[in-house]
Amino acid sequence: MKTILSLLVLGVIGAAAIGQAPVQAADVAADQGESILNKEKHVLRYRFSAGESIRYQVTHVAKTKTRIKGAEENAQVHTVSEKVWQVTEVNDEGNMTFVHSVDSVELTQQTGTAAEIRWSSLSGETPPIMFESVADQLKQPLSTVTINPRGQELARKTHAGTEAQLGMGGLTIPLPEEAIPLGHAWSVPREIKARGETGEIKVIKARDTYTLEKVQTGVATLKVRSEILTPIEEASVKAQIVQQLSNGSIRFDLDAGRFLSKQLDWDETVVGFQGPNSLMEYRARLTEEQKDTPTRTANRKP
Repeated sequence: MKTILSLLVLGVIGAAAIGQAPVQAADVAADQGESILNKEKHVLRYRFSAGESIRYQVTHVAKTKTRIKGAEENAQVHTVSEKVWQVTEVNDEGNMTFVHSVDSVELTQQTGTAAEIRWSSLSGETPPIMFESVADQLKQPLSTVTINPRGQELARKTHAGTEAQLGMGGLTIPLPEEAIPLGHAWSVPREIKARGETGEIKVIKARDTYTLEKVQTGVATLKVRSEILTPIEEASVKAQIVQQLSNGSIRFDLDAGRFLSKQLDWDETVVGFQGPNSLMEYRARLTEEQKDTPTRTANRKP
């Protein structure tokens, strides 16, 4: 059996009661400032420039335990990679096209009592057989994506690998059209494909709900949570889609127009995914951090 491994409170200012210490002017001003801030609306938009290269360090740590017919197996994986978005074009409407690729990766994998397997693309060593497909895709275009300022995908061409993103339906976050206050939530529908017990492909409807939790020094913090809308009766199907669900937070730079960091967590248990006495436990965390200030590619003179 192949183990499944590898997303307000408004300040209320009350009058001082008799016998209580009076409210200080500074406290009143602070509360009023917080109340005004909570009522302020914010516009979230992507803003890229042609020629810039945006880099993120992605860390994925996962532990999976499966039990089938009394036999238990534990597996864990730790991956650190550097992904790159090379912006190739920004048109007059503000639509942005970028090429998504992965420059480097460090992989660690262990299954059961077997020896831990490690490989880094920076070491210059030949990758183990199970990592060869990953190595072949490094520094190669994985997809070319065009988005509008709201992060909605207008076009995508997949060059290698699959279109699915761990815990997310796309590379970018679809943002609301209007300016939004703190506490505002919006949902984005998506579909997840899984294989049923008889081999047929099932389409599972889901939605990701984002909530604007706070804005501080030009950075918006968003909470994200996935919800399955299609009733799922087969545990084997649920076991296939747990990695495609999101529960975590995202930090978005309102001025620069891109996300700064992301953290998604998984804590899932599926009973009966391969028989009545089978069990799968999946615990994982995915983090993404922008590595540095985006760099620009020098334009060559004709």
